[in-house]
Amino acid sequence: MSKLRTPVDWTAAIVLAALVLCAIAPALLAPHAPLDVAPRDAFQPPSLTHPFGTDDSGRDVLSRVIFGARDSLFIGVTATLLGLVCGIVLGAVAGGSRGRTLAPLRFIGDRIIEALFSFPSLLLALLLIALRGPGVASVVLAVAISTAPGYARMVRGGIRQTLGSGPVEAAHLQGDGRVRIWARLVLPSAMRPVLVLATLGVGQAVVLAAALGFLGLGSPPPAPEWGAMLNAGRPYLVKAWWLTFFPGLMIMLVGVATTALGRALGRERRYE
Repeated sequence: MSKLRTPVDWTAAIVLAALVLCAIAPALLAPHAPLDVAPRDAFQPPSLTHPFGTDDSGRDVLSRVIFGARDSLFIGVTATLLGLVCGIVLGAVAGGSRGRTLAPLRFIGDRIIEALFSFPSLLLALLLIALRGPGVASVVLAVAISTAPGYARMVRGGIRQTLGSGPVEAAHLQGDGRVRIWARLVLPSAMRPVLVLATLGVGQAVVLAAALGFLGLGSPPPAPEWGAMLNAGRPYLVKAWWLTFFPGLMIMLVGVATTALGRALGRERRYE
């Protein structure tokens, strides 16, 4: 297990642990229900009663931010796992298809990776949502397919490098079967850097999902989703800055914390 070596690593781990706790048990942490409307309490600034203030309908922003962690992290983690699986399969096809017989598979895999990678992530996600329609499922699928090419390229490169390495050649000379070689040597070697990248990918997926939510393509209102909360608070930037500040802060914390933790995992891998 990777060791947390610096205060930054520990801070990132604590932030992520707190966000995961918010996602698992938001009702235990939130002081109010996220959808409770109180028009008389609209646009109250941060106070002891409402630490993050209230929105235009009098809803408690802190409670909405806490409940929003569930949707945001669910989309980020699910999309990352789905994108990782798609990337591994596509990268394995492109990187492991050797010889004249499997050359067409290698060619097709390479072209698919290049075609997907040529699109900016947000543009590709918007295209997929335009085909499927808005909603959480569409956002998860769009974010997954948008992030899959990065994993596929890394898996493809790792497999091709490992297949030409000395240990694999020695295993072939010893008479080891192809399945055994892939299970013991090829996949573990190719997967290590991909798992580190997937840690970074969770933060990237959360930010991308928030961008789609900001555009109104994610969870329908009044769901407490961070991107949608940013969009809802945009008209009141001068009057009620807290409506956009705190959801934006949460998005930033996820991105920074996952980046710091991913770098810690990468640093630990170099020490091995």
